[in-house]
Amino acid sequence: QVQLVESGGGLVQAGGSLRLSCAASGSILSIRSMGWYRQAPGKERELVARIISRGSTNYADSVKGRFTISGDNAKNTVALQMNSLKPEDTAVYYCNADVLAYGSHWSGYWGQGTQVTVSS
Repeated sequence: QVQLVESGGGLVQAGGSLRLSCAASGSILSIRSMGWYRQAPGKERELVARIISRGSTNYADSVKGRFTISGDNAKNTVALQMNSLKPEDTAVYYCNADVLAYGSHWSGYWGQGTQVTVSS
């Protein structure tokens, strides 16, 4: 079994910062990528940032220069540092991981989500 748990969401004023964290646990053999997605009311879930095990990253154009994703392979964790937050960043943020579990195959897993609200 694999579980992803997010933390760090909250309410912040525009221009402020938040740091989200996600920890993967369970019968994990390997993780080849982890990322953050977000979903605002009435919108589709979208990729915010992703990092692969070898360190390369990918960001949505809307967050480039403001958000930074980082990972710790030894701890199976990923973090998202969010700076210069804007009201349009308000959404539920979900952690995602591409995981190889013991006795299984590569599969995607999702956390329960953490709310980020940015006030103007």
